[in-house]
Amino acid sequence: MARQNFAFFHSLRVRWAEVDMQGIVFNGHYLTYFDVAFTEYWRATGLPNALLQASEGRELFARKATIEYMAPARFDDVLDIGVRCAAIGNSSMRFIVEIFIGDDHLISGELCYVYADTKVRKGVAVPAQWRAIISDLETHKPAL
Repeated sequence: MARQNFAFFHSLRVRWAEVDMQGIVFNGHYLTYFDVAFTEYWRATGLPNALLQASEGRELFARKATIEYMAPARFDDVLDIGVRCAAIGNSSMRFIVEIFIGDDHLISGELCYVYADTKVRKGVAVPAQWRAIISDLETHKPAL
C-alpha cells in the first residue's frame, strides 16, 4: 500500500536493544512496533481503551498477525508506522500496518482482531459507533 493511503502514522525510533548481530532490527520486534502503533491509532479514535473494554466484559482479542519484510531498519532509524483499518466484519476488524523511513517502504503487516465477550470468549458485534468513528478517522486527509 502506498504511504499516502494511510490517514494515521506513529513515529518510533529504533533502540540499540532492538537490533541483532547483523545490525538490523530483530524480526520479532516488528510485532511490538505494530502493537505500539495500533495502540496509538486506537487512542486517536477516542474509543474505549483495553482497560475500559475489559471492565465492560468485552475486548479486542488478537486473532492473526502477519509480517512481510522488504528491507531492514537499523539502530537509530526513525520509523513512520502507518495504520489503516482495511475491513470491519460483524465481530472482526482487520488492520494494515506498514513501516516506512521517508518514502522507503520497509515492512508490511496485517493485524486481525475479534471483538469478544470475555467470559464466553465468543465474538460479539462491533458497535455501530465504533464503525462510524473509525470510518471518520480513515476518511480524513492523510497525515504525511
